[in-house]
Amino acid sequence: MKVRLTDYSEDWTRMFKAEAEYLKKIFGDLIIRCEHFGSTSVKGMKAKPVIDMMCIVKNIEKVDLFHNQMKSLGYDVTGEWGIAGRRLFRKGGENRTHHIHFYQWDNPEIERHLIFRDYLRAHPEEVDKYSYFKEKLAQRYNTTNEYSPAKKQFVREMEQSALRWFSEKK
Repeated sequence: MKVRLTDYSEDWTRMFKAEAEYLKKIFGDLIIRCEHFGSTSVKGMKAKPVIDMMCIVKNIEKVDLFHNQMKSLGYDVTGEWGIAGRRLFRKGGENRTHHIHFYQWDNPEIERHLIFRDYLRAHPEEVDKYSYFKEKLAQRYNTTNEYSPAKKQFVREMEQSALRWFSEKK
């Protein structure tokens, strides 16, 4: 998929809320709550315009019962996609609009994602640094197959800063 890096948009919050309501109608009380995370959830962050959503559920295995329904609604079903205990659905094909990450309520990935999001929201200078880094990568790489792995180490280091920040905050 081609890298589509854009400036922050207020529309991303609206798109998250609309999709969260839509998913709650489909999954009912299986969903405990939905969280907007990733770059589109951070004001001022440059991002691929794909809304990352985390739906925290009571039982991850019950999500699998909705595969056919999600496919009929235009979602790609990708399973765990490299993260144990996650179910990932993607919407929009080559012009992807949403990534829906389902996690069972007790999955440790939830906290990691939310701490990183909250760290960025609390540190605008880190948002600027991360946005600049992404711009440089987008100039170098044309596809997400190249772009995404190239930012892994940078993100890992920033996540470590976020985890330190969170533990000091407690």
